[in-house]
Amino acid sequence: MSVRVPDDAEIEHLTTRAVAEIIPRDEFIRLLKSGRQLRLKMGFDPSAPDLTLGHAVGLRKLRQLQELGHTVVVIVGDWTARIGDPSGRSATRPMLTEEEVRANAETYLRQFFKIVDRERTEIRPQSEWFDKFTLETIIKLAASFTVAQMLQREDFGQRYREGQPLGVHELLYPIMQAYDSVAVDADVEFGGTDQTFNLLVGRELQQDMGERPQCVFTVPLLVGTDGKVKMSKSLGNYIALEDPPDEVFGKVMSLPDEQILPYFSLVTDVPDNDLAEIERQLGERLVNPMELKMRLGREIVTFLHGPEAATAAEESFKAVFSRGQLPADMPEVLVGEDLLQSLVDAGLIASKAEGKRLFAQGAVERNGEKITAPDAELDEGDVLRIGRKRFVRVRTA
Repeated sequence: MSVRVPDDAEIEHLTTRAVAEIIPRDEFIRLLKSGRQLRLKMGFDPSAPDLTLGHAVGLRKLRQLQELGHTVVVIVGDWTARIGDPSGRSATRPMLTEEEVRANAETYLRQFFKIVDRERTEIRPQSEWFDKFTLETIIKLAASFTVAQMLQREDFGQRYREGQPLGVHELLYPIMQAYDSVAVDADVEFGGTDQTFNLLVGRELQQDMGERPQCVFTVPLLVGTDGKVKMSKSLGNYIALEDPPDEVFGKVMSLPDEQILPYFSLVTDVPDNDLAEIERQLGERLVNPMELKMRLGREIVTFLHGPEAATAAEESFKAVFSRGQLPADMPEVLVGEDLLQSLVDAGLIASKAEGKRLFAQGAVERNGEKITAPDAELDEGDVLRIGRKRFVRVRTA
């Protein structure tokens, strides 16, 4: 496929909207203007099977560049996933088995290609090169960096200073990710702002090995639906790419008002002029935030499931929350002796801990009445409302 060189306005949009930092920015722009087909690297560790809307921020940027004719090189971290990305963690992660990694990777890629064009993507598993490594190769690679350099990474340094466990294998993680860039001859590597250190290590290793150093392209981390911290499935504040349309719409409607503008900016194609107007209306209190969330919900559901699903999800939301009706397609859940475990198994809550919190907060209703204990007696056909947007009908046998 031929490469199209973007004009100055497109370049400005590509390098500012949903962008945290480009290192070095001038070099990246020069590459875009060169007309050469670029190799755009993004790696993922299949340490968990689900992608969230937070992942979509970087994937959308890759898709925009694919449409100019560039190639995405997706690295399947089938080796680094066994270590587990230590970014931002205060403790070591359990190492996964090869079978767990393979199963997660299949699910992950299916979701990845909801956004990124499969035809313009090169899939490269790390095992392609790391399976051939010997102990000698690993030692030579590790010799390219010092412990002092690795401790410059904020989370490593903090854990070391606080006397928290820091495995030697974890220090290898950024080096292995860096070698991926060497193996695939990456021109640009993409990641969230929590990946900046690792991406810069890749740039340095390429240069040390006589290759042209990659540009580093980071995108902002999407705050979760709680409006407080990075979107994460483990925290239960996520919108999954494969969530049903009604659930996506409901989660968007539950966002704190201060997240309306960031979500429009990072995960929709709303024009920049519209963004400026939304910012003005919010700042001057000229609009009901609920109206903007309705539009945001339509935009995100359309992005994930199409316009028809977006229209149906909006109507369902209005019926349930504006007119007090129950959703027409309410799922059923078989409830055993342990209600919380039944809800976890049905995918309605992320964990039993989240369930206990929801009950304690009075966020669970049975047939329209709040229940505050997970051991409440339930009957066949009861309707549970969990939070603001999840409805299920109880089955007891």
